[in-house]
Amino acid sequence: MSRINTNVSALVGLRHLQRNNDELSLRLERLSSGLQINRGRDDPAGLIASERLRSEISTIKQAVENSTRAANVVLTAEGALHEVSALLLDLQALVVQTANEGGLTDDEITANQLQIDSILASIDRVANTTTFSDKKLLDGSGAYLLSGIPATALDSISLYSTLMPKSGARTVNVTVTQSAQTARLAFIGSKTNALSTTSAVTVEIRGALGAEVFSFGSGSSLVTIRAAINNVTGATGVSAVVSTPIAGSVRSALVLNSTTFGSDAFVSVSPIAGSFVVAGNHNTVIRDAGVNPGVLIDGHIAAVKGLRADVRALGLDARLVLNKTFAQRLSSATFSITGGGSIFQLTPEISPNGQVAMAFNSVSTTQLGTPVTGLLYTLRSGQSNDLNGKRFDVAQRILAEAVDQVSSYRGRLGNLHRNQIQPNINSQNVTLENITASESVIRDADMAVEVSALTRAQILVQATQSTLQISNNLPRQVLALLA
Repeated sequence: MSRINTNVSALVGLRHLQRNNDELSLRLERLSSGLQINRGRDDPAGLIASERLRSEISTIKQAVENSTRAANVVLTAEGALHEVSALLLDLQALVVQTANEGGLTDDEITANQLQIDSILASIDRVANTTTFSDKKLLDGSGAYLLSGIPATALDSISLYSTLMPKSGARTVNVTVTQSAQTARLAFIGSKTNALSTTSAVTVEIRGALGAEVFSFGSGSSLVTIRAAINNVTGATGVSAVVSTPIAGSVRSALVLNSTTFGSDAFVSVSPIAGSFVVAGNHNTVIRDAGVNPGVLIDGHIAAVKGLRADVRALGLDARLVLNKTFAQRLSSATFSITGGGSIFQLTPEISPNGQVAMAFNSVSTTQLGTPVTGLLYTLRSGQSNDLNGKRFDVAQRILAEAVDQVSSYRGRLGNLHRNQIQPNINSQNVTLENITASESVIRDADMAVEVSALTRAQILVQATQSTLQISNNLPRQVLALLA
């Protein structure tokens, strides 16, 4: 080489040295950060995919945290309901004990009433003080807000969950497609215009509450028979009326009806001796059962028992008690849900499909029970169903309804926790693992590969420095021509 103004070999060596230094810096950066993508130029497509996956990871982590918090809220409420349930069982025992009034003194009955008052106060205290992070759970502040409830159609509404439209209000339609019926048996009088049996007779009349045997003399008036049956209606669940002559007949009838509606209600008459009124069918058991109403709630077929209709669909979980007049005719009614309730966001995507709605209804003594059966607070001293009134059967029915309400509430919370929140946590954790692994493949550095690449870059830098030194010495050979 005889040119000295431009040292091409040195320029080539310098270019390679710069490239090898860049490679060395890149490997040092990846080893220091643990990432193979530190900026967009490292892998533009990989960076886009990685950022999307990181966004998913962030939302999934938050969804798991949301679900865990929701589980804690539900467990707090369910724990309080467990105590309310235990208190209600104590109340049941006290009512049954006091019903044994022949074996108790007045002082003992008074003491039992004091216990009942204390227990009712405890239930109200639990309802008003159960909180999670300063948010009350059982005082009714988390319940749905209802309006336009038709009192002539619905005796009570318990709304546990509903999906609300974006407008913030929802109208619920309740339609009776088949009328409710009591069990009913009719027995025609034996003589024209006469209300009497054909002969002396003994029959067993049985209803949903129990059975009773009756004996009547020959020619007993249907009015007399009716009075005897109605005297024990509370023990049998069967009432009697004397009807006017039915169509096509000049004779009246004794009509036996169950006191309740639905398939669980029944009336049976078993002649034991003699011949009952003409339609009695001697020595044959005559039985009739009631009929549950057919009910559609917002287009969903409700599970009906008596006058109680339950619907558990994706967007609506409710229990309604129909008014008996409304349930006996084909008709419809509506009410509105205007707000309230609690929404738990369980999935990364904010949409109705990723949310669970739940009402935290009040369990105070003014809310447990029903307006038809009676409310729990009426067991307090001075109220209509306290022990001094000796309406022990009514008190027991109120408590049975309250226990059913609380246990149903607990069951729904347990279902929410076990079958929705916990599976969601498990599913989201699996998804988090898989997406994190995918993101790691794209963005994390393989340390073994990077160490090998670093060693190579170090060797190349050292080799390039040596060759650059040689290239810089080449022009000096020109001096040999001047010697």
